[in-house]
Amino acid sequence: MRVAIAGAGAVGRSIARELIDNGHEVLLIDKSPHTIKPDRVPEAEWLLADSCELSSLEEARLDQCDVVIAATGDDKVNLVTSLLAKTEFGVPRTVGRVNHPDNEWLFTEAWGVDVNVSTPRIMSALVEEAVTVGDLVRLFTFRQGNANLVEMTLPADSPYVGTPAGLVPFPDNCALVTILRDGQVYLPGAEQPIEAGDELLFVVPAEMEGRLEMLLAPEEHPELK
Repeated sequence: MRVAIAGAGAVGRSIARELIDNGHEVLLIDKSPHTIKPDRVPEAEWLLADSCELSSLEEARLDQCDVVIAATGDDKVNLVTSLLAKTEFGVPRTVGRVNHPDNEWLFTEAWGVDVNVSTPRIMSALVEEAVTVGDLVRLFTFRQGNANLVEMTLPADSPYVGTPAGLVPFPDNCALVTILRDGQVYLPGAEQPIEAGDELLFVVPAEMEGRLEMLLAPEEHPELK
């Protein structure tokens, strides 16, 4: 997979390293000469250019990219980059970094953003996740599918502790995608039981979140009965 990352600062470089380690081809784009540091990620391609300029994106061969990640520290740049990538080059997948929470509402399909990643929201969610059991914590929203990635730590008094995942009557259109247990990742096969203390990651429509909470943690949410 070929991925272009607009913004070669600390965030962009970190993303690039992860993607390269996973076997992907990465191009880092930045308009600041001081940020172009190929020795920091020597396996990546580097381009000194403005990602808000069509000519720069043509030089970057964006039409050959599978994903564009707009990861600069400027929300305006991230929006314009995403919009150009989607509308002018037909990039299948765009990811936009949200720096200021007040701007999150702009990062939608209308601006060419398939997935927005809000650092303040994720940090807040991780704080909630660290201190709550039996509550759904929304990690981020998939704009195209009107669905959310959510996490729940299964409480010990859940009626489904020890039940194979395939026998749990999850709500319609709710998918259990990962089970995290004792530092290990478990695939949620039909025979894989869910246990107290498991961190369960779901993709679920927003309107089904309350039903999912009620199913897995009824004693934690009597208000939903």
